[in-house]
Parts: sequence; structure tokens; C-alpha cells
Amino acid sequence: MADPELVDVVVVGLGVGGEEVAGRLAEAGLSVVGVERDLVGGECPYWGCVPSKMMIRAANAIAEARRVDGLAGSAEVRPDWAPVARRIREEATDTWDDTVAVQRFTGKGGRFVRGTARLDGPGRVRVGERVFQARHGIVLGTGTRPSVPPVDGLADTPYWTNRQAIEVEELPESLLVLGGGAIGLELAQVFARFSVRVTVVEALDRVLAVEEPEASEVAAAALRADGVEIHTGVRAERVSHAGQGFTLRGAGGAEFTADRLLVVTGRRAHLDELGLDTVGVDAGRRYLAVDDRLHVTEGIWAVGDVTGEGAFTHVAMYQAGIVVADVLDHARRADAGADPSGTASATGGAAGSGAGGSARVLPRADYRALPRVTFTDPEVGAVGLTEQQARERGVNVQVGLARLPSSARGWIHKAGNEGFVKLVADADEGVLVGATSVGPAGGEVLSALVVAVHAAVPLARLRQMIYAYPTFHRAIEDALRDMS
Repeated sequence: MADPELVDVVVVGLGVGGEEVAGRLAEAGLSVVGVERDLVGGECPYWGCVPSKMMIRAANAIAEARRVDGLAGSAEVRPDWAPVARRIREEATDTWDDTVAVQRFTGKGGRFVRGTARLDGPGRVRVGERVFQARHGIVLGTGTRPSVPPVDGLADTPYWTNRQAIEVEELPESLLVLGGGAIGLELAQVFARFSVRVTVVEALDRVLAVEEPEASEVAAAALRADGVEIHTGVRAERVSHAGQGFTLRGAGGAEFTADRLLVVTGRRAHLDELGLDTVGVDAGRRYLAVDDRLHVTEGIWAVGDVTGEGAFTHVAMYQAGIVVADVLDHARRADAGADPSGTASATGGAAGSGAGGSARVLPRADYRALPRVTFTDPEVGAVGLTEQQARERGVNVQVGLARLPSSARGWIHKAGNEGFVKLVADADEGVLVGATSVGPAGGEVLSALVVAVHAAVPLARLRQMIYAYPTFHRAIEDALRDMS
């Protein structure tokens, strides 16, 4: 058995959050080992956010060109997937090569190890025959993988996950999408706009079921206008593949066929692979349970999708900042003596224990104003609680809604102006607890609403603001007026 190698920190999984933590800790002067078995950077730059938004940008350009009729003359559109696939390979992913990302990490002073890591007792990480002993802690950023439903026959077919959908160079004639969440709808709309016959099958009674019902209605209508068939309330019972085609049979006898099947029914962490039992942590959960400083247990932190706090790059980056501050504080206190107050100076040592630096309170995670955007056209942006969630929590709910086509900017925009702003307020406290912005710039308009929820800006103050005219965000003022 190899003797353990002593280092300061081991980061297991260099996805968005893990890479950020490892890089910043290395820049701070700690000896950091970063372990990744796949690609440094994780899902987002290779099979998620970045390439999918390139696809969406191209598909939206096609849609906008088709909107020239009735606005500015006429246009003829001939979709071509080749430049999209080429851009994903050459600009986004380097043909799924992470050499640049590895160099980015090692350039900050980190040490990179390619392989599969497992915990091997307190403070220890094993990668093959190598063992690392971490002086200051271990950070787990192992992410999630697609969760494939136990549908009879599915596992034996060559179905797609988001990865195959992103990597595709030649589009199929037809596509079945199992799952009507954000990823399913985004990809369904993209392929439909490139002339693929797309059918979405969703087990729940509406698509985008985690969002407001009004958002589900607008999104479904937009996709149907692009030619997408949407079937809700259909639970898949069996999938078969013969020749070049798939057949999906649903409860009640519904049957759907297509050349390809894309399965996007959620993701889950694989905790059983991490050796959590060696540090007394339950591996039977769906995600790693963490506190508001991302502690899993003594000396172990987690960051990103594996925490179950939202599978978003911005959450992973937000958490990374908290973990970096906490690990550095732990290292300072270990070197300078424990500080029972839980605060530390920005320049080192326990708060007030050394020259220079004023005491600061370490950041703690707060997800009340977590923003999320589904990048369909129109975009669906949301923050905080939906109306139903607020009512279930016993909030004295007050709601305001403004339809975008009725706003000045929506009327001017004309083609493609579908959307709305919906506000959910706590009438007793006089603040917003949630909001939804759907429209051509739904994700951008959302930023103002995120600030309002995060800072608990009083409704009275929001009503006194000046909203630029004519903008999409001016619909916020209309929704406030509807609330009164």
C-alpha cells in the first residue's frame, strides 16, 4: 500500500464548482490536488450551458428571420446544422478536449490528477494506488449524471441523453423527447427549428411543472407554434428499438415513434461511488446533505450539483465562494490557533489575533432568491417561490400579473412578444417572495426581480421606482399596479 502524500486540500471533481474552489485555493498558496475522471470544467462547458446556448442562439436566429414577414418585408430561411455543430466543436469544446482547462488549473499552482477518487478514511483520498492525506480538508464536487427512469426495455436501446444531443453532427428526421422540463423543452425547440419532427412526452400534467402554470402555458404554446407535439399526463411504460427507430408506449395505450429518443427526466448524484462510509456519512441519500457553509462533515465540504441545491452553474459558483472562504479560514485557524468565535481576519489568523485585518463574518448560503432561467423562446425566468409554494407555506399571498403583449414594449415588439411578469408577495410583510418573468428577454428582466426578492425591497419602494420606457422590464410596474 502506498504511503499517503501530505497536501493541504484535495478537490474531488473539477466541474464548475470544483474547478473554481481548487483554482482559488491554489492561488491563495495552498497545496491543492484536483482530481477529475472526465473533463475539467464538467458538464456546463462541454454538454450543458455553453454548447446548448450556442444551439439556442442559432435556432432563435432562424425564428427571428421567419418573423421578418409582417415586420420588414419577407425572408427565406434554409436551416443548416453544420455550422452549429462545427461551432460547438471548435469554439466551445475543443472537440471535447480539456487540455486548456487543465493548464488553466495547473497555471494557478494546482496539481492535477486524472482518475476516479474515493474517500479512504478521515482526510484521505485514494486515486488508484495513490493516497493523499489532506491537512485542511476535502472538497467534493462530483456533480450528477442523467437519471434514467426504470422504463421497461429502455436500458437496452441506444437512447440519447443531453450529451448525445449536444454532440450530434447530423440531425435525425424525427425525435422523441421523454421529459418536459427545462432541458427537454430547450432541446426540443432547437431541433424543431432545424426542421426535425419533435414530440415531447411528459408524465406530469404540464411541462415546466416546477414553474408557474402561466409559464407552462406560454412555453407549451410557443413550442407548438414551432411544430412540436406535446403530450402531458403520459407515463412511459415501455420503449423498444428496431432498425433505425424507437417506439415508446405509454400508459393507456398511447404510442409514439421516432428515429431518435432523447431522455431528459432529471439527474442524480452517485454517492455510492465516493467511499462516504469510511467517514461516517450516509451514501443512501439522493444528494449530499450540507449546512449553510457547505459542510458535509468535519473536514469535508461539497459544492455544486451534488448538494442538491439546484443544478445550475451559478449555484455552483456561488457555493464555491463560500467554500473557498471557509477552507481558507479553517487553514488560517489551524496555523494560528482555533478561534471559537467563528470569525477570522482577512489577512490571516484568528480574528483580532494578529497585526492588521479587521474581523469578518464568513459567508453562508442563502437560496431564498435563487434565480433560474429556461432558455426557450420566450425565455422563462423565475426566482423564489411560486404562488402555490407560497400558499403551501402559509404565506398571506398577494399576486400581480402583467401580460407582455399589453405592455408598450411588447406591443412594439409584435412578433415573438409572448410572455408576462408575475409577482408573488407576502401581503403581511409587504415584500416579494417570488416572481416570474417570461418573454423575449425574460432572463434579463429577471435580474431586477432577483434583487427585489434577495434584498426584501418593500413593495411601496418598488412602486416608487422609475422604470425606463419603453422596456420589457417596465411590465414589473404594471404587475405591481395589478397587485394593488
